[in-house]
Amino acid sequence: DLPPKITQDYYCELSPLQEQLYEDFSKSQAHQTLQESISSGATVSSMQGNTHIFQALRYLQNVCNHPKLVLNPSHPQYQQIVAQLQQQNSKLEDIHHSAKLPALQQLLQDCGIGITESIYKESTVVNQHRALVFCQLKAMLDIIEKDLFKKHMPSVTYLRLDGSVPAGQRHTVVTRFNNDPSIDVLLLTTQVGGLGLNLTGADTVIFVEHDWNPMKDLQAMDRAHRIGQRKVVNVYRLITRATLEEKIMGLQKFKVQTANTVISGENSQLETMGTDQLLDLFSHKPGWSGDGGSSSRSNGGVRAILESLPELWDSRQYENEYDLSQFLTKLQ
Repeated sequence: DLPPKITQDYYCELSPLQEQLYEDFSKSQAHQTLQESISSGATVSSMQGNTHIFQALRYLQNVCNHPKLVLNPSHPQYQQIVAQLQQQNSKLEDIHHSAKLPALQQLLQDCGIGITESIYKESTVVNQHRALVFCQLKAMLDIIEKDLFKKHMPSVTYLRLDGSVPAGQRHTVVTRFNNDPSIDVLLLTTQVGGLGLNLTGADTVIFVEHDWNPMKDLQAMDRAHRIGQRKVVNVYRLITRATLEEKIMGLQKFKVQTANTVISGENSQLETMGTDQLLDLFSHKPGWSGDGGSSSRSNGGVRAILESLPELWDSRQYENEYDLSQFLTKLQ
């Protein structure tokens, strides 16, 4: 029998800069366009052609992960925020501007990874663990590698597996990680590392970003929890509180049972359902909980919409741009 697999949600509070970007979005032309789409009577069945909705989803996902993913010279607030950070003697690369980087650092250190000798003496770590760190975007892996590992956790040894690694070389990376216990971490994109690989050399799985389709993340965590694994596998999902991310993860419950139970009823009306429930996903409501705070009917409607997203979304969700450069002009 396989050892247990324990999945835990690790909640993070948005940084002040992330809060600022989230609030700016709610006051932007982009948000107004969403409201106009709803007023026009758009339905879920028409969303495939409404790229603006998916651009907004991608934008807010990026804000939840790191401001660097959205702040570039094309962003209307770029110059203002750069000047603001200079006054604070800070840089966009500083890890405290992302809720998830300090959380990832803490999780890894709790696992005995990347801790200094002084921290090690104070810690209660008995055995060092080895981790798989999953992201959707290569750009987020770049940030973890350059801004966290190289600057703040230089002792961490790691390999990386994403779309830039030729298919013929991926098995070599996997074999090296599994066979060399001195390698602490394997950084992966869910698209490349989430299916078909045996990564039982790790006993810890951390999701920095999440797929719309919970099945893809379930498949990804099972890269470690499979035949050959002798240790308990701990899975951590980093989730920014009171954001689009928490709402989606809370509603999906990250369980296959969700997809099995959300049938008929709301789902049978999916083709004619209005997108009014979708607008709530774009609001920032501190204190919101995925387990409550709205009627069961409303939750059911949003669940049905979310169930449709994996089909309406395509592989471009893994690309940082996804026409975001054009979308940024609407954030005035």
